[in-house]
Amino acid sequence: MRSTLGAFLFGKKTHSHLPERVQAAIDKQQHESEKLIGWVQLLLVTIFASLYAISPSATMSNGIHPVPWALGLYYLFTLKRLALAYRNALTDWFLTLSVIADIGLLMVLIWSFHIQYMQPASFYLKAPTMMYVFIFISLRSLRFDPRYILIAGATAAIGWLALATYAVWSEGGKAMITRDYVMYLTSNSILIGAEIDKIIAILLVSLVLAIAVMRAKRSFIRAVTDEIAARDLSRFVSPEIADRITHADQQIKPGDGEAVTATVMFTDIEGFSSIAEKLTPKELATMLNEYFTEINAVISHFGGVITQFEGDAMLITFNAVTPDPDHALNAVRTALAIQDISESRVYSFGGKIKTRCGINTGEIIIGAVGSESRLTFTVHGDAVNVASRLENMNKQYGSYILATETTMHTCGDHADIPEWIYRGEATLRGREKPTRLFGIAPPGPLPSLASDTSNTRDGQSTRSA
Repeated sequence: MRSTLGAFLFGKKTHSHLPERVQAAIDKQQHESEKLIGWVQLLLVTIFASLYAISPSATMSNGIHPVPWALGLYYLFTLKRLALAYRNALTDWFLTLSVIADIGLLMVLIWSFHIQYMQPASFYLKAPTMMYVFIFISLRSLRFDPRYILIAGATAAIGWLALATYAVWSEGGKAMITRDYVMYLTSNSILIGAEIDKIIAILLVSLVLAIAVMRAKRSFIRAVTDEIAARDLSRFVSPEIADRITHADQQIKPGDGEAVTATVMFTDIEGFSSIAEKLTPKELATMLNEYFTEINAVISHFGGVITQFEGDAMLITFNAVTPDPDHALNAVRTALAIQDISESRVYSFGGKIKTRCGINTGEIIIGAVGSESRLTFTVHGDAVNVASRLENMNKQYGSYILATETTMHTCGDHADIPEWIYRGEATLRGREKPTRLFGIAPPGPLPSLASDTSNTRDGQSTRSA
């Protein structure tokens, strides 16, 4: 019953033990809030000082002047608090003292009105400055901690009760008590019920704000947790896919997808098994991290998205997740840049890494595949299968880039793209119609094709085939 009521009032309960990085994110937000609170407090004390300076003060020329002292001390206290906020050195006890000081200053200012204007103590009970009480209480809601709202509300209620009691027990106060509402509004009479109403209003506003802040705090914690989870997700999948998943209007379900015309590229490290055999697991991990970091930078530069990792292989898409009208051209540029890296980069194990690329352009489906409990966001379709086959066929051709005729025509003529080399026709595994193949690297001797291919003709240089 208690948990149900708590969830109804404060929202769904969060985990009692938050991960350190989630707590750090919340603490950072709290520190920023305290800076804002400090500046608002400084603005308020400046307003109070300005109003006091321009208000009539001749009647206080004799005796003690408490307001200037209170304002001066509070001004110094506010500056100290603001400095501590920027140093992230505010402690709980100092924050509590700050809340009490806020309300205490306001009560001193209100109390001084009857002296300043030479009126009975009941005079200050009608002062509009009392409305600042709610400003000071609401100011605490900038921090996601309802404790300080409740402290501010309790201090204000006690303070106003003290002011009302002082007015009643001051000289002539009891005689000024009335039950006539009109007389209360038009004179210095005291209406006990009105003062009780003010105290109840202070307490209720504080309680409502505390509940609202508690609900907001729990929502904030869940939002921070989700944001960090999304940030972590983007490290395991591409940021573009993570953004698409987290910003979907509705929860993504199995089978959700859309058809797009895109360019797909598969990459694979040549001789990876031989390299891995010579390295320790730690050395292999270091090498792969270096490789993927550098290759990912090239892919991102040309607008590609790594849709899937599989060991040392990558599935890269252009115009599937993010719009790219030059998707075929950028895919080819990416493949060429990868080859430049393969020729020049020496990795931590002391050698170079050759990468084979297969590129195809066509209609694909991008979306979620799997079950309700486990999904993979990927691309599929015949165009994807062709790109995969082409990557593998580089082994037979001794090449590092193979593309389809569709990719070549979609890419067009560009000065930074070398001449296309017609590699012949091949019937790819799982397909009935032959596929015209094109490469960019100079052709080497063509070995006899395995069962994966047939009907292959000798290569020839071309720009249009």
